[in-house]
Formats: sequence, structure tokens, C-alpha cells
Amino acid sequence: MKLSSSSFRDGQPIPGTNAFCVPDPENHVALAENRNPALSWEGLPEGTKSLVLTCHDPDVPTVPDDVNQEGRLVPSDLPRFDFFHWVLVDIPASMTGIGEGAHADGVTAGGKPGPEGPGGMRHGLNNYTDWFDGDPDMGGQYFGYDGPCPPWNDSIVHHYVFTLYALDVERCPVNGVFGGGDVREAIASHVLGQASITGTYSLNPDIPA
Repeated sequence: MKLSSSSFRDGQPIPGTNAFCVPDPENHVALAENRNPALSWEGLPEGTKSLVLTCHDPDVPTVPDDVNQEGRLVPSDLPRFDFFHWVLVDIPASMTGIGEGAHADGVTAGGKPGPEGPGGMRHGLNNYTDWFDGDPDMGGQYFGYDGPCPPWNDSIVHHYVFTLYALDVERCPVNGVFGGGDVREAIASHVLGQASITGTYSLNPDIPA
């Protein structure tokens, strides 16, 4: 299997057009175009009946005390966790790619609808649902893709891992509202093959991606 993107190259920075936020000299960050990147794939294993796509950032701080605080820097040795930016299941095995902006085009305050997606596909919750919990302006359930917005004062570059899984079942065995962790657990015994591509991103002007 091979996964690629015409929006960015493996191991290279993700463009601001595919991000949730971009740097802003006065306010540190500003909302961005938030278009999902274009992805294409080939070489699916024999017997593939459906596909699952995820995007996660493994570099998100587990402790938020220093995040986006003036005069502070998020330590590089702080424990990190997986933050899911995109969970898409029940992708038909006949598909060979997803166009840029086909599943996300702009920031939607207060959440995005789901899990029903186009063509019978289903979107899982991304972790902006948790990040904005309790925020009167942004709080809500965020289904589908929402791009990078790492802390503007982080001391490390963040990595965004897009992974495509080929499954031996036509429907991903999750129901109702689900997230990335639910999908990982549900597909563990159904994966015929997988492929990944990684992009980088930083909002800290002193730590370029």
C-alpha cells in the first residue's frame, strides 16, 4: 500500500490552507482555511472490502498549564498524547483518493455535524470536541477533519500522521458516536494492510516546521 498527498510531501510542512490556525503577528494565531488535504492511495491488499482513514498528532501536551500562556514555553520533555484530527470510516474499497477541501473547508465554530458523511462514509469525532469543551463560542461536537493548531508557544514541532487502513469488512465495527481510539480498537483484528504519510506544523515562530 502507498498513501500520498498533492497538498504536502511526506515529512514536510503542512500548508496553512490545510490548518485550523495560522501564525498571526499580533494575536499569535488566526483561524485558517481548514481544508482537508488531498490524499490518494494505491496498492490495496487483495480482499480489501473497505478503508479507514485517521489523522493524529502524537505531540500534544498532556498537561495544559503552559499552553498558549504569555511568557511561558511548553517544555519539550512534557509527556504527549495522540490528538485525533480526522477519523473517517466505511470508505469504499473502490475509491482511490479524497480531494482537497472535499470533507472540510473552513472553521465551523460550535461543532460540525456527523457521523453521517458523503457516499455512506461516516465521520468520527476529532479531539477538538474535548479541547473546546465548555467554551461558549467554540464548544460542540466536531466530526470529520479539523487541521493543525498546536500551541503557539510549544518548544517542539508537531507531526500529523495520516494513516489509511485496508479492512476485511465492508463496515467498520463501530456504532453511534465514536472517536479515534474506538476505531483503533475495533479494527485491530480486521487490518489487511496500512500506509501512512506525515506532515509537520508549528505556530511558534522560533520553532519552524
